[in-house]
Amino acid sequence: MTSEANVRGAFRIQEHYCRTMDAPIYARLCTAIADGLTRDHAIGRRLLDWSGEPTKDALPLRFIGGLHALVRAGADAGLAAVFAGDVTAPEAIAGVLDRVCAEHHAALDPWLDGPPQTNEPGRSAALILGLAAVAARATPRLEVLEIGSSGGLNLQIDRYRFVLGGVALGPEESPVTITPEWRGPPPEIAPFEIVSTRGCDVNPLDVTDPAVAARLAAYVWPETPERLARLERAIAMLRARPVDLARADAADWLEARLAEPQEAGVTRVLMHSVVWQYLPEAVADRVRAAMAAAGARASGERPLAWVAMEPNRAFAQMLLSVRVWPGAAAREIIAHCHAHAAWIEPGPPGPSEAGAPSGAKIEL
Repeated sequence: MTSEANVRGAFRIQEHYCRTMDAPIYARLCTAIADGLTRDHAIGRRLLDWSGEPTKDALPLRFIGGLHALVRAGADAGLAAVFAGDVTAPEAIAGVLDRVCAEHHAALDPWLDGPPQTNEPGRSAALILGLAAVAARATPRLEVLEIGSSGGLNLQIDRYRFVLGGVALGPEESPVTITPEWRGPPPEIAPFEIVSTRGCDVNPLDVTDPAVAARLAAYVWPETPERLARLERAIAMLRARPVDLARADAADWLEARLAEPQEAGVTRVLMHSVVWQYLPEAVADRVRAAMAAAGARASGERPLAWVAMEPNRAFAQMLLSVRVWPGAAAREIIAHCHAHAAWIEPGPPGPSEAGAPSGAKIEL
């Protein structure tokens, strides 16, 4: 069992993330929970006696997702005032939370049972940059394999429209156009084609189910209504045209896909975003081994690549990295970005951008 101090520390780490990511309401919530959470109710005791690693388990986002679901359901006016930013003092927020935990235990408790599956389509803006980098280093035709696909919204990456630093790519008629703040010179992106996308998740979500869509909406931070509107449009796209999404263990599924024949002139790409921390270490080790073995077999005619958007806790940002076989296959950080890709900056973060509290280390 982890210590109570580690649980409170997990909320302080999340507070730093939220403050860095321009989410002041959630940052205040995390501060109030870290400092004021009590054992006076069953929810507080379950949180403070958490049996896993609270940061890797995304415990703060599990809990706050449940709180937001109550607000979206109109179940508690006092909590709604906190989420609207009308209540800002940590002591006042802590008081509201103590009452809410006691009164809404039955509604909140299930939210702690599993990790959040935000399935943020905005992350496709960073991932498409990684795919473009792969195309420039390997072949301009890509076969995309995504692990941890959740509801499969980022498997629609070939259907979204992107504007990156004034450079547009993707179908003009797409119902979803993703335009992150671009920090740097315009990117140079040569034409490339995504010939297929397939994905898996150990617990895939049917986002066309209204209850599942409501759950995803609860994970959208209240400071970003544009994310909610984009999520709804992305779900509508998937409802009209499903994606290839399997229920499977990431390592089992990837090993099987890598064993399939690969078309000449097509680069096979493993892709994932904010997934690695949720993989059991044995599964992560198998993914690494499968990619290393497939990389050893890769050729100029049938290349292999790995595109990852995963958090670096030293910087409270996401690192977008690319690795390509054949060759030296060193991982290259090509950009860093906001957790939901609200902004993207080419290259690795500078030393001055470090400073997050210590926490679970994410290492591919």
